[in-house]
Amino acid sequence: MKIFTAGSIMTIMAEAQIELTEGCRIPVLLSNGDGWHMAEVLSKKEINGKPLYYIHFDDYNKRLDEWVPEERMDLTRMEQPKKDVKTPKKESFTSKLANGSRPASPVENGSSTSGMLGLGGGGFSPAPSPLPPGAGGGMGGGMNKKNSLNNRKRKLEDDSHRFPPPCKASVEPNPSFSIELKTDSQDGGLMPRQTGSMVAHHDDVVTRMKNIELIEIGKWRIRPWYFSPYPQVSLLDCSVAFNAILYLCEYCLKYVKSSKCLERHLAKCLHRHPPGNEIYRKTNISFFEIDGRKNKVYAQNLCLLAKLFLDHKTLYYDTDPFLFYVMCEQDVRGYHMVGFFSKEKESTEDYNVACILTLPPYQRKGYGKLLIEFSYELSKVECKTGSPEKPLSDLGLLSYRSYWSQTILEILLNMKPNEQGERPAITINELSERTSIKKEDVVSTLQHLNLINYYKGQYIITLSAEQIEAHNRAMSKRGVRIDPKCLHWQSKDWSRRGKW
Repeated sequence: MKIFTAGSIMTIMAEAQIELTEGCRIPVLLSNGDGWHMAEVLSKKEINGKPLYYIHFDDYNKRLDEWVPEERMDLTRMEQPKKDVKTPKKESFTSKLANGSRPASPVENGSSTSGMLGLGGGGFSPAPSPLPPGAGGGMGGGMNKKNSLNNRKRKLEDDSHRFPPPCKASVEPNPSFSIELKTDSQDGGLMPRQTGSMVAHHDDVVTRMKNIELIEIGKWRIRPWYFSPYPQVSLLDCSVAFNAILYLCEYCLKYVKSSKCLERHLAKCLHRHPPGNEIYRKTNISFFEIDGRKNKVYAQNLCLLAKLFLDHKTLYYDTDPFLFYVMCEQDVRGYHMVGFFSKEKESTEDYNVACILTLPPYQRKGYGKLLIEFSYELSKVECKTGSPEKPLSDLGLLSYRSYWSQTILEILLNMKPNEQGERPAITINELSERTSIKKEDVVSTLQHLNLINYYKGQYIITLSAEQIEAHNRAMSKRGVRIDPKCLHWQSKDWSRRGKW
């Protein structure tokens, strides 16, 4: 007969009370040891008898989610989940495919489709989520699975594209540089559609969790940020999902289960660059244009790879309506993918980017701006103004704002007074036509920089000495730029080509 003392009974009760369950919230020590932050427990597993918990930090981006042991949790401050909150039942990705819930082409009822990896719509997105100290940066545009999307619409930020209301200026501003801003007779723009990749997404328990620990592509091993629906045994002769490492061929993007499989594949793979046409080359930088209809397998593999680093958008399996532009670095071994962007062949809203991504090893090196600059060079050849699908991701928004600011300021600072010595004048439409940046993005950028002022009955752009100095510093750090002379590309009228 076992005899329990009062102290042992209290210990047993205490242990029962601190049992961690899915949905509970608890303070977790950040990975760099810099303080505690509240997090939600999403799942639990055991390795060698030791429990690990998959947690999501409150108010932080999902790319920072991770598995943590109990030692990093403050069990004394645990909050149990509310009883009225129903946790979605877990369903394996294999069973989802077996039930026929695999996303298909979004062409239904004649609705407009958007980029296989879209960038969202309508004004600027909310402010970026705060990151813990030491968190990495990059750019992304995002996708999410198409399940349960048809009845939900993305909430758009109500971002006004108009000038601030006039205010009386009693004292003349004393800027280092000023330009008269002429108002155009036409203003405003249509709100973007709310179909295709503009539709809001819904996460279940499975897709909220990263399913791949590491990927190996070329000389890099990269830790993914988000879930990507790589097929399992039902579609491939190996269980790719939930493996420690996913191996990819950097040339054709085929994915295999082991380094030995990759070694055998590379011995037979004849590709040393992406498929499609090379439309730009300068020094060691090249761009390839890939038709999603002619190169379906590569395009789908590209999107599965991108989904590991992009969130909040729709992953479509129909790549026919899209073009993909892959940027590569060249060396003696071949062409190595740095990043890419996709765009619709036909866009009623004049979007020149549906999705954009720089792979993490190449981020913070200026390649993000290079991708953006290249997309606008294509728009200049088409004699159109373009804009990325919105809302942008937090990192994508930072990259685009930086590019828009530098491009617009570069034009403004190069303007000279006229022969009478009067300050130079320019309109929003002229800025838009010279940069191919859509008018709404020009206005929002000027407002973000706080350059527009109302003085003596007219709008003027004023630049302080500090702003000019900051711009010159930023431009000096931009090493690689797109040379229009090295672009060999002609636009196509896809509306006359039937079904692409």
